[in-house]
Amino acid sequence: MAKAGSRQEARPEQVRSADWRSERPFAFREIPWLTLGVISAGGVLGALAREGLWAAFRHGTGVDWTTLCINIAGCALIGVLMTILTEVWHAHRLTAPFLGVGVLGGFTTFSTYIVGIQKLVSSGTPQSGLGYLAATLAGAVLATYAGVRLARYLGRPHRRRPARRLSRKELT
Repeated sequence: MAKAGSRQEARPEQVRSADWRSERPFAFREIPWLTLGVISAGGVLGALAREGLWAAFRHGTGVDWTTLCINIAGCALIGVLMTILTEVWHAHRLTAPFLGVGVLGGFTTFSTYIVGIQKLVSSGTPQSGLGYLAATLAGAVLATYAGVRLARYLGRPHRRRPARRLSRKELT
């Protein structure tokens, strides 16, 4: 018998029984496996693109400019992509997870950015670490905003101005 106020007493009868095991396979059927697979495939492609840039522009000591540029460019592309997909062009339901979450999520690397800040602070240059932190955050937000604005500008229908009618005087 459970003591008053114990965890067993507070749990519903359904959870204490072994019936929860028979319900579990139904939960796995509800997982969007196709969406998760598309995100994973996109993440692989984005990570490979990031690794290619790191190989081409390897950083030395100090601020990791390659990661800074990757994160800022990735945020700008996320702004453009998500605006196009939500406001301009209605694509297949798996396009946003593949490109936005997968490819661009795998391309940007905010975990590496945090490790870079930690290295700068622990190496005795906390000012550089804080500058890197501020530059990445400000750059990412501004790049996303610029990407959204650019996509909205390019995606809106542009009105053609009607040709101006020439008067008889101007024709002669």
